[in-house]
Amino acid sequence: MSSALASLTSWSSFPPLSLHHLKILAAASSILFFLSGVFAIAFLKPKAWQDTSEAISSFGRFFYVSFLKPHTGDDLGGQQGALESFYKAQADVYDATRKRLLRGREDMLGLVAAQLRYKTANGGGAKTKPIWVDIGGGTGWNIEAMQEFVDVPTFFENIYLVDLSPSLCEVAQRRFARLGWRHVQIICQDARAFRLAGHQADLITMSYSLSMIPDYYSVVDSIASLLDPAGIIGVIDFYVQSVVETSGRNYTGGCLQRHVNWLGRSFWRAWFDLDRVGLEGAKRDYLEYRFGTLKCVDERNYLLGGICIPYYIFLGKLTSSTTVDGDLLGRLDAACTESPYLSARQHRLDMAEAADTAIEVRSKAYQSAIVNLSAKLPLPSTFYQNKHQRIYYDESLQKHAQFGNEFIYAFTWEDSRVDQRLLKIGAEDVVLCLTSGGDNLLDYLLSAKPRRIHAVDLNPNQNHLLELKLAAYQALPYVDFWKLFGEGRYPGFRDILISRLSPYMSSQAYQFWLSNVEIFTSSRGLYERGGSGYGIKLVKWLFWTFGLSSAVKDLCQAKTLNEQREIWPRVRRVLMSRPLHWIVIGSKFLWKAAGVPPNQISMILQDHLDQETLNPLQITLRDTSGEAMWQYIINTLDPVARETLLSEDNFYYLLTLTGQYTRRCHPPYLTAKAHAKLSRPGAFDGLRIHTDEINEVISRIAKGTLTIAIVMDSMDWFDPQSDEALTQIHALNCALKPGGRVMLRSAGLKPWYIPVFESCGFTARRVGARFPGTCIDRVNMYASTWIMTKMTELVPAVFQRSPSLTTPPLEKLEI
Repeated sequence: MSSALASLTSWSSFPPLSLHHLKILAAASSILFFLSGVFAIAFLKPKAWQDTSEAISSFGRFFYVSFLKPHTGDDLGGQQGALESFYKAQADVYDATRKRLLRGREDMLGLVAAQLRYKTANGGGAKTKPIWVDIGGGTGWNIEAMQEFVDVPTFFENIYLVDLSPSLCEVAQRRFARLGWRHVQIICQDARAFRLAGHQADLITMSYSLSMIPDYYSVVDSIASLLDPAGIIGVIDFYVQSVVETSGRNYTGGCLQRHVNWLGRSFWRAWFDLDRVGLEGAKRDYLEYRFGTLKCVDERNYLLGGICIPYYIFLGKLTSSTTVDGDLLGRLDAACTESPYLSARQHRLDMAEAADTAIEVRSKAYQSAIVNLSAKLPLPSTFYQNKHQRIYYDESLQKHAQFGNEFIYAFTWEDSRVDQRLLKIGAEDVVLCLTSGGDNLLDYLLSAKPRRIHAVDLNPNQNHLLELKLAAYQALPYVDFWKLFGEGRYPGFRDILISRLSPYMSSQAYQFWLSNVEIFTSSRGLYERGGSGYGIKLVKWLFWTFGLSSAVKDLCQAKTLNEQREIWPRVRRVLMSRPLHWIVIGSKFLWKAAGVPPNQISMILQDHLDQETLNPLQITLRDTSGEAMWQYIINTLDPVARETLLSEDNFYYLLTLTGQYTRRCHPPYLTAKAHAKLSRPGAFDGLRIHTDEINEVISRIAKGTLTIAIVMDSMDWFDPQSDEALTQIHALNCALKPGGRVMLRSAGLKPWYIPVFESCGFTARRVGARFPGTCIDRVNMYASTWIMTKMTELVPAVFQRSPSLTTPPLEKLEI
């Protein structure tokens, strides 16, 4: 690996210094010595301080070369001479003084190693062993560090270390002579001139070297010519960029934490420029332009907790690797829209033909890809992934950004057993459902494996959670899968995320989980995170505050219903008390925080008024919303405690009360048999994950192709005074086959939108109703369950191309 060059200007060229200049120099020197001390403590390994003399000597050489020594080049001249002038005096201590500064190298190596293992396991590439080229490899630290992830001597056929510094190459020669790795070749050469004779590289890496290359365009171009069509490039380096610089780009693979504030951009650009390390954004931009993004990560190197240096990790592949393999775009588009397969290469002809007949049904992913192809840009990152379940979405839109970096539901709160009994999903069904926690759709895949499932959620983080579950099925053994989603805790989550899960995830999902590793490593665990986690924490706090923890534990461990029924009054006496109701249950703020929208609360209130037969005069005299919510909770919990056994069958409330599942009681997707079935190759080939509104997805599905739509309680969220429900019901009628069904749950016994369904060609049947004292299912949270069956085809509006609406010539355009 190479570092930066110091200034080539000699001291003799400076004019005489005035007193004013001396004061500035003294102040700058003080700051320099302070920062140098910080860097010294941060960079040197803790073990190095055990040998004080060696530590002082190593740091002294590093400090002298980096901050004091004038760099005028040596006899070699040019770029190589400048490099030697900087490295020759510190080559032997280079690794010892860079461990903390060049952070993240192990992560990059772990990511590329995981991709190579995936490629090897799945038959990617013709060669049995990969070839690795490490550009700017310096002392060979990267190659030796790769041993942590693969057995380097047996995994790689050949390794080429390319670097322009003779001193660093000498250190590398001694390293590999000591290791006995004869298949590693040290090439002291300009990277622009390096070529592989007769073959191409499966892996090319650049570790903190791109920022030091002046002519980076030609180097990046030469890398593209060295790389095998199925090969991978991995880069890690410093950077400073603002969010403005990347706005409008849909191919970067996510911009989580990419923004660096003005002060950070100014300081680090000036600091590194002293050693001729160029942090201009164009270097990273050109890298992302030349290669399709597999993974993109923006991190911070925190030195002593206060100083943070931004760095990025980029994994990419040749942009041509996606478009030449038989029109992947068209196949994915057909799967997203349930349309016949149309060629992406012939998209202009396809669109022209479609304009003469009817409206063309295209997915947003396809349309964005066509725009990029026309502009000769890389495709969105999702097209380059190993798995194509996740459909492209624009994460910069406010409708997605509003959720921040948090999911709402860590688990699904609808009884999937009832879904299966009512719908009888079969192998030929095409199902649309909400993602939520992903539990129910995994149950559908497990029990019926329908031809297609379209999972839809507006919150990107809910789909990140689903992606993690899919990746865990395919990459982890059952014992690890259980720790993640049964117990909700995994101390080594970051390691398995990088080295085992990453090849199965989209770039955005990987970014999310890398920035939230504490979800699994903290004592709170997965199920006490997100919106639903706030509810679980509140319940635990209430139990602890009122001394109910022991009673709740007994309730969750009861072996029979009779035993559970005897324990329940001890909990109910406090949980359903009037003071607690007034403080917690009657709080509109807490219900809103728990994700219950105002329109749904209004439905609960209306049912309460209907049952209590209150007249309008009484309604104005007292606020009945708190009473309505309190009664709703009683009607929910009492039958559950009386009719379902928490320890054996009701994992919904077991999780809510304890924060984790047990081996005796858990969702179907957490069984060992489910893991064995869903970890098979092709288990998720029929799944498509959409990050969008339901209406947006349904409107882009070909007419008459859906057989089942499961919308949970989402219809309750609509405002009765708006046309949103009508619009969605029209779209459902168009997308569903004749006889297709919509299943929904509602907080109301008689939802206001049922007549809207009936006016739009559906017959409505209430298949479940929760009256006081009855249990509709194991959750018992909703007042009713409905199935709407499509009986009549609505005639969709068809917009014809009007000659009067043709685009006028630019010179005649008037505003």
